[in-house]
Amino acid sequence: MSPSTPPALAAAPVLAHVVRGGFVESAHRASVAVTRPDGTVHEAWGDPLDPILPRSSNKPLQAVGMLRAGLRLPAPHLALACASHSGEPFHLAGVREILAGAGLTEADLRNTPDLPYDPAERDAWVAAGRGPVSVAQNCSGKHAAMLATCRVNGWDLAGYLDPAHPLQRAIDVALEDLAGEPVAATVVDGCGAPVMAISLAGLARAFGRIAIAETGTPERAVRDAVRAHPELLGGTRRDVTALIRGTEGVIAKDGAESVYAVGLADGRGVAVKVADGGPRARAVVLAAVLRRLGVESAAYDVLQHSPVLGHGEPVGAVVAVGIEHGSDLTRREAHGDGAATLRA
Repeated sequence: MSPSTPPALAAAPVLAHVVRGGFVESAHRASVAVTRPDGTVHEAWGDPLDPILPRSSNKPLQAVGMLRAGLRLPAPHLALACASHSGEPFHLAGVREILAGAGLTEADLRNTPDLPYDPAERDAWVAAGRGPVSVAQNCSGKHAAMLATCRVNGWDLAGYLDPAHPLQRAIDVALEDLAGEPVAATVVDGCGAPVMAISLAGLARAFGRIAIAETGTPERAVRDAVRAHPELLGGTRRDVTALIRGTEGVIAKDGAESVYAVGLADGRGVAVKVADGGPRARAVVLAAVLRRLGVESAAYDVLQHSPVLGHGEPVGAVVAVGIEHGSDLTRREAHGDGAATLRA
């Protein structure tokens, strides 16, 4: 029996249309939370307070937890610790450097073996006769950093994926602190590591806090690494990399099942979850929200590029709807409803 549908999915409004030749063919429901620099919810489409699984959007938060536990990495390696990398040669080389720096090898990785994430890299990998390996899987940077954190603390290496392991408990504490709320559930992510459920508001709040963190803090180290090395966080052909490069002061991280989280230079946070988990509307919805918030970016063409094809040619696109007029929360606030300011 399936669990009941969480409100973050069931209450999600339609925020994207799939348009083919001027005809609306399909629709995507999505939830969005926008938080102020003080952590309160400013705008929301759908339910911002019900928990979701942020998937890889949690990685910058997890990296903060590892730094708080004593991990020390140069900025390029720290960006890889936050990454869902494309599996390009420079990504794999960096992961191996993290392992070597801790006296470890690829054999110590416990993440799921896979092929490179980037289609071109994957095709070349297979053409060379290679099969799935852990270092090529897009979460290998996080796993290498987890192992390095265990090495620094003298913790057991083989069991680092156990939610009760000291590493994962340290990450839990950091995640709850950044999100400003307790972890709602812990389950197994696609790579084998624990993934913690928090609300969209909590995810947005955490990214806003990291974006304006004070110098000398673990949060600031993560922020600076992501800003300095966006190609290591994603890849040369990834929209998350284009977003960070093209938007002043922004940090961002995409996640599986259509999650996106952004911290803005002024401390506002944005988190998006497309209810059906399909990726084609994720960046489109995010771009519409960022435009509404007045964010200037050179990445909008990349984020909004989601063509609908007919006979191999563009005949339409996935387009955002219902965002430009504001959220229900904004409209209630405009009418003097005090419930418009929410805290998780």
